[in-house]
Amino acid sequence: MSLLKRIEQSKTPSPETETRGAALRTGRPADKYANIREKVQAKVIEELDPRMDLSKTAEIRATIQEIFSQVLQEENTVLTRAERTTLFDQLSSEILGLGPIEPLIRDETITEIMINGPFNVYVERHGKIEKTDLQFDDEEHLMRIIQRIVSPIGRRVDESQPYVDARLPDGSRVNIIIPPLSIIGPVVTIRLFSKTPFSMDDLIAFGTFSPEVAEFAQACVQARLNIIVSGGTGSGKTTTLNVLSGFIPNDERIVTIENAAELQLQQEHVVSLESRLPNIEGKGEVSIRDLVINTLRMRPDRIVVGEVRGGEALDMLQAMNTGHDGGLTTLHANSPRDALSRLETMVLMAGSELPHRAIREQIASAIHVIFHQERMRDGTRRIVSVTEVQGMEGEIITLQDIFTFEQTGMEGGKVQGRVRPTGNRPKFTDLIERSNILLSPEIFGYDWRGNRIPR
Repeated sequence: MSLLKRIEQSKTPSPETETRGAALRTGRPADKYANIREKVQAKVIEELDPRMDLSKTAEIRATIQEIFSQVLQEENTVLTRAERTTLFDQLSSEILGLGPIEPLIRDETITEIMINGPFNVYVERHGKIEKTDLQFDDEEHLMRIIQRIVSPIGRRVDESQPYVDARLPDGSRVNIIIPPLSIIGPVVTIRLFSKTPFSMDDLIAFGTFSPEVAEFAQACVQARLNIIVSGGTGSGKTTTLNVLSGFIPNDERIVTIENAAELQLQQEHVVSLESRLPNIEGKGEVSIRDLVINTLRMRPDRIVVGEVRGGEALDMLQAMNTGHDGGLTTLHANSPRDALSRLETMVLMAGSELPHRAIREQIASAIHVIFHQERMRDGTRRIVSVTEVQGMEGEIITLQDIFTFEQTGMEGGKVQGRVRPTGNRPKFTDLIERSNILLSPEIFGYDWRGNRIPR
């Protein structure tokens, strides 16, 4: 997006929301800085080169500062130092950033931003939701920021397409839904990610993983086992998938497939693919399933699917069963058993006429292990079970827990407990050992003599 278009978007009302925005402004206190802001923006349009590289933020901010001081002098406006700083930050955010929420985007203690219409902005900080005092001017203002989010990545949101998944330049995930589907005005949910990707050491420090589960997970990835990370919404599945992907050797070709690209793999040879919505004529859609099928022709060593939601599950399972091992993905589920049931349902969504037993046999032979994650009552995210998919017994897929979380109580509002080994050794241990990876028996709860370690 050119600088000129970005500046014009910071002040030009969107036609879809002009009427609703006017209604919402009724009764709102007048913005005493509005006149100054408009004059500064107009002068910026006149004096800044619209072809200027937006990445030169320091240069652009210096120009805005110069014009800002000039307008204040011409208008004979006296502001305190705090007022000048506040107004200048607002102007810079409108032109270079995302308006009122720009400070929240830069705040590394915030993990989620929830905008419920123009006047209610909430954040999640340390696992707890709190309301901020930030507001947009009106619905028009919020819609301009929304268009600024979706335009650079070729997405759109309007009455014909009133909801969309998008992403920010740093990879943060964005969901947008607007009227008429939302009756409170545009609703924006932004899942922020750390500017520096989390490592396994970070997840151990957070209590998401125990050291034993972390070592076991690393062995599973390096031994090319097929892994599912399951859990509810906001349980941290994508963060865990990103960390597990970090154990893939650097000399392998990795293809990632997502609805909105957000994985932050650090290896050298990574190909990132992103699905595409249909255009305004309803054409040009590229689904996750289309990308999975195409990926099989790209000579991948590893296929990482951000989340399976539909018919792509069938193609993913077939890939895992035909030599494309070491796959990783996430899916929404309430338990490991529920994850397999949902996977079976998604295979049926592909239009497959396979009998249920055949589908279950494919699942049992493709998936090795499920890492199930939950968001606890105190807002922390934890791996609560690591479950092996053993095979079939009759019509049922058999599962075996390798690790489970044992809660011991609550202290100071924090959940107390630890992931402990069940004493069961996975059947796929031989696959790990074939990769020249030897796991200590203590990981599974045994001493070197083979005796069970008391809990």
